[in-house]
Amino acid sequence: MSLSEKNSLPELVCQVNQLPYEYADGDGIEFEPYDTFLSAGETADWFKAWTGNPNADASKFRVFGQDGTGGYAAFWTVRSTADLLAQPIVFMGSEGETAILARNFYDYLWLLAAGLGPCEAASLPDAPRVAQPALESFALKNSAPVRTAAQVLQDARAEFPSFVQDIEAQCR
Repeated sequence: MSLSEKNSLPELVCQVNQLPYEYADGDGIEFEPYDTFLSAGETADWFKAWTGNPNADASKFRVFGQDGTGGYAAFWTVRSTADLLAQPIVFMGSEGETAILARNFYDYLWLLAAGLGPCEAASLPDAPRVAQPALESFALKNSAPVRTAAQVLQDARAEFPSFVQDIEAQCR
């Protein structure tokens, strides 16, 4: 079974998704994690509608959660490795926001630890955030070395500089 056909989340994703995401009246994380990946068919339908392009290819996206407005967080399966946790994390918002967030799941944990969900990391990475002690503890236990949110975002953008332009090129 390929990475795009399996609907169950990796164990570490399940574990972090079970932790509390403190919303804190908008100063925390606005994120609704899923129990399973969005199906390949649902992802394809969404991406075609989101881009306005009936030929847009969503096969490389594995959606694992959304923000309150319907923006999606996804693994972008572009690395040749079969390890899903080694794939970059991206965000595509309900208003057309597009961002590469982290080089891999382990870096993504440091965004969560810093109080940045996918939408916040894409839109407001420098805004003051509410502490997320459970998510920080999880990152400390499962991802080394410690990284700042700025480092995570900078490294992801440096490794995948054309992600936003590539997605925008599919939009009609």
